[in-house]
Amino acid sequence: MTAPVTRFAPSPTGHLHLGHAYAALFAARAAGAAGGRFLLRIEDIDRARCRPEFEAAILEDLAWLGLSWKEPVMRQSERGAAYRNALDRLAAEGVLYPCFCTRKEIADEIARAGAAPHGPGDHGAGGPGGPLYPGTCRDLSPAERAGRLKEAGGAALRIDAAKAAELAGRLTFSDRGAGTVAVDPLLLGDAVLARRDIGTSYHLAVVIDDAGQGVTLVTRGADLLPSTHLHRVLQALLGLPEPEYHHHVLISDETGARLAKRSEARAIRTLRGEGKGPAEVRALAGIGG
Repeated sequence: MTAPVTRFAPSPTGHLHLGHAYAALFAARAAGAAGGRFLLRIEDIDRARCRPEFEAAILEDLAWLGLSWKEPVMRQSERGAAYRNALDRLAAEGVLYPCFCTRKEIADEIARAGAAPHGPGDHGAGGPGGPLYPGTCRDLSPAERAGRLKEAGGAALRIDAAKAAELAGRLTFSDRGAGTVAVDPLLLGDAVLARRDIGTSYHLAVVIDDAGQGVTLVTRGADLLPSTHLHRVLQALLGLPEPEYHHHVLISDETGARLAKRSEARAIRTLRGEGKGPAEVRALAGIGG
């Protein structure tokens, strides 16, 4: 059995909290237990929100926890060409279309349509669990698209989920917790693959970067399991290797709410400032040793 390659991929938009500590330690342990490699990736594509001081704090906190990783650290801000190449290939396969809708326009369209199907994530209208994108721009004529592009100066790019499903065929993915899962290529609807302002999206970047780093075991929170359906479709369309997955539990606060970067009380920096040591913080994250 080949030794696994895992990764931890934080965004430098705030300080790491106990949930991040759990995810990083989980990935490192999964690699180390089988003689594999643990990698680090900085997901800094959203330049408006990412800060160098947060990246520096991430590296410091991880090292303080006792983690080390195989260099070099990958940074998404340096990966624009790889994302553009992938988008060009998907466009050539006829599964992309430009979307000019604002969030308000999408919400208005859904309201006019009455009951709409709901998906497990943020796909262009509402937040997690919000309605799927209704396909407003999918059927624009070539002339309409050209006119809108000239007027707007750009657009987001969405995947045509139905066309992608037809091309990709029947797929599955292997998850160490859920077993073999049949892919539902329509689960996230026509998700955004490239935001107008940053030229990519989480879904596209994570697939391209996991392949680029040679990741063979993707460990991440259970909330991202629905996204894996789309990621497998993208891997199939782009001819990328299929990793194994392990979607682990999420760390919650005392009220049962999922930890977020605004949860400064549970931030590693805060706990360090209170005098807690690395072993104590690892134990608080639920993954001591």
